[in-house]
Amino acid sequence: MNIETIGTWAGEVYKALEECPSRTMSLKELKKATKLKKDFLMAAFGWLGREGKISVSETDDDIVVALV
Repeated sequence: MNIETIGTWAGEVYKALEECPSRTMSLKELKKATKLKKDFLMAAFGWLGREGKISVSETDDDIVVALV
């Protein structure tokens, strides 16, 4: 894993969120849409969060990610 790879994963997550009408998806939905493992999604969330492009919240069952 390197910075370029994490940036690629972040791009995949961003694109999936952008294509979603509500611009909000759960972790489960993002795993299905991007086919990325949970650890890879978390790295992508860190990248996008640091850039101020997403907000992340937790529900009882899942993590919810939304474009800002």
